[in-house]
Amino acid sequence: MSNELIPLSHFLTAKRQAASPIAYHAEQYHDADQFYAAVKSWVIKLKSQQVQRYALFTKDAYPFAVMLFALFHAGKEVWIPGNNRPGTALQLQQLDCQLTGDWDTSRTFDYCLESTECSGLSLVPLDLAETKLVMFTSGSTGQPKPVDKHLIQFQLEIETLEKQWGKQLAHAEALATVSHQHIYGLLFRVLWPLSAGRCFHSDCYFNPETLVKGVHQDAAAYWVASPAHLKRLDCGSPWHGITNLRAVFSSGGALQYEVAQQILAWSGQSVIEIYGSTESGGIAWRQQDSAWTLFTGMSLTQTDDCWQLHSPYLFGQAGLRLDDQISLQDDGRFTLHGRLDRIVKIEEKRLSLTELEQHLMAMLWVAEAFTLVLTKHRDVVGAVIVLTEEGIRSLKTKGRKPLIKQLRKALYQNFDAVVLPRKWLFLERMLLTAEGKIEQPILKHLLDMESRKFPSVLGVDKTNDRVELKLNVPEDLIYFPDHFSSYPILPGVVQIAWAEHFGKLFFVIDQPFVQMEVIKFVNVIQPGEKLKLMLNWKAASGKLYFSFISESDTHSSGRMVYGYSR
Repeated sequence: MSNELIPLSHFLTAKRQAASPIAYHAEQYHDADQFYAAVKSWVIKLKSQQVQRYALFTKDAYPFAVMLFALFHAGKEVWIPGNNRPGTALQLQQLDCQLTGDWDTSRTFDYCLESTECSGLSLVPLDLAETKLVMFTSGSTGQPKPVDKHLIQFQLEIETLEKQWGKQLAHAEALATVSHQHIYGLLFRVLWPLSAGRCFHSDCYFNPETLVKGVHQDAAAYWVASPAHLKRLDCGSPWHGITNLRAVFSSGGALQYEVAQQILAWSGQSVIEIYGSTESGGIAWRQQDSAWTLFTGMSLTQTDDCWQLHSPYLFGQAGLRLDDQISLQDDGRFTLHGRLDRIVKIEEKRLSLTELEQHLMAMLWVAEAFTLVLTKHRDVVGAVIVLTEEGIRSLKTKGRKPLIKQLRKALYQNFDAVVLPRKWLFLERMLLTAEGKIEQPILKHLLDMESRKFPSVLGVDKTNDRVELKLNVPEDLIYFPDHFSSYPILPGVVQIAWAEHFGKLFFVIDQPFVQMEVIKFVNVIQPGEKLKLMLNWKAASGKLYFSFISESDTHSSGRMVYGYSR
């Protein structure tokens, strides 16, 4: 172990400089004494509670660290979900989890970060092997799966990371565009900095511009990023600030070689990619290379067509089966060729979704592609496409159906017709989770909506609290014959229902509907209409703003209010 590391088990009991900055939160630095006081205050409260299992979700990383260590020292079981959506909350409550943190979006949770009490409370070191937390991995289906992790696994991985990059980072502060609610963000932006004595920033910076501005004058910093954030860098990005970073890390998927080369050319930064999973922890790393280098102590063995990982982080396991296709080189490094669990059968035809996506992205019109299986009366493939500039021009000039026909014709050169995508969704950019992974459940929902009751989604653009959907109103909606047969128009109540449906799909709206405000129906919506649905969620006030507009008119607008009766 590096002499600079403080074991996570002793973080609250080891002697260290009291004024050492732990984190930068709410525009001020919080030192070790402040951190200890806040944790101890919570330990007292938690020990008095009978509840044993807690689901911890916080928007910011510093309150998360306070609550995490308080729960550990109070002897509680900690579950760390990837989001705070109502469905997630319900599932956790059904598993006897007490929700703690930022679950109620209409209220601010008091983390007691300024507490100075309980200074006389004596804490004992944690047992690294016994202290555990439960994290979630989405797997290939997008459905969360709980995974038990022990603190010793994180500590061993921290030691490996520190030996590899500790000198390079020195006393750099950790800034991130990924969430701490997932293993990569938890390790790289919270636990590793805590153990190594580096300050971490509590805010999650959603773009490189705000991240670079968050670097304080004369302070060294490094960036914990994902491929989704890095591939959006362009000539207008803050390259001078990126150049000055000590390191740029990336995980959550493979970074395209062309993107890595562009970043190197424009900033001099050679992105450090990390390959791993929630189950395995970190497995390997690479820089500007197609091959991955295993971390110290790791090895791979092959049984039949499957690869087994042997890792010092995995106790009591002969090996962990990897769901990736791997080619091992003579020098011990390896290359990846997609996931084994993305092999599906459509009408008894074997199909690699990864291969299908690669063929799509090789086309002139496609910048990004994601495919999945939709289970209907028979399984069909759905495709989510981000178009290139050429693809956007083709969509505008030729239309949607001719472009789809063009894409299917090109795919037909390599795939049987039965496995070609039958449902298509074109987006301006891929929908991603907080940690930069593809929003599989939302994309599946958009592709799989009942066509006689909902509009066709032609495109989606989402930011933190705003969504713009491009919609086509099908001519065969069930609402038109009764409203009215001679002059069909879309009923206002259906427009409101659509706005609420999409609002709850994209935002965390976990309170009951109260009332409508300033609802206006200005121009009718008829079959075949092309619309934009603009949604804006104001969590603080519990209001969902919506408007349906077309190129020439505003058709309707209003806001829905959510909350609890007083």
